[in-house]
Amino acid sequence: MFVHIIHLPLAAGLQPGSQPSFGVGKARVGDANLVETKLLPPCLDMRSQRLKVSLTARRIIVLHAHSEHDSEPPACLHLPDENATLAAGARLAAGLPDRLRIFLQGDLGAGKTTLTRGLLRGLGFTGRVKSPTYTLVEPYKNSRITVYHFDFYRFTHAEEFLEAGLEEYFEGDGICLVEWPNLAQPYLPAADLEIGLRIAASGGRDLELRALSAEGRQCLEKFISAADTHRP
Repeated sequence: MFVHIIHLPLAAGLQPGSQPSFGVGKARVGDANLVETKLLPPCLDMRSQRLKVSLTARRIIVLHAHSEHDSEPPACLHLPDENATLAAGARLAAGLPDRLRIFLQGDLGAGKTTLTRGLLRGLGFTGRVKSPTYTLVEPYKNSRITVYHFDFYRFTHAEEFLEAGLEEYFEGDGICLVEWPNLAQPYLPAADLEIGLRIAASGGRDLELRALSAEGRQCLEKFISAADTHRP
């Protein structure tokens, strides 16, 4: 067991009561004005791998517990508005290697394309960013790292992934961002990092990041560190 302390920056344009709240595990966001969370009941059985999270207005203390077969627990971030989603994407961009596969999970309107736009802005791309719903893939090569943005929402069968020759994009360097990856299974290569977005009951979006490989873990660690190093 180890203790990791994360200090959160106050995002530009946000009021102190609406700043992003960063944590690990699935804590339910409470009243944003009080900056509190509603946590699951404590669990004494460490095999269940539940995490205890202590939250203050500017700092979160996270206690991690892992077994040798346990995958990394997800990192969670509440995004109160679009600017916060763009900022999270830019923060993720800062820790990207030259090659990574990222799966974007979430319903329609959850903010997947907005997060991608923030990531591309963080890499230095200044052009238009749109969802590749009809084109299947949008390449962005005028940035620090080549990014391929996929959207398989319109797939009627998984074989369309092979029919379109999309597997070639996953063989070389570049960042592969995939929306609706489940519709291309079992042909889609495994992800290094899985990102989930969902509309929060209290407003805004809840972001969850889970590392699925060593490369994804390094990227996630840099994302978490950026929350501390960029504090005011």
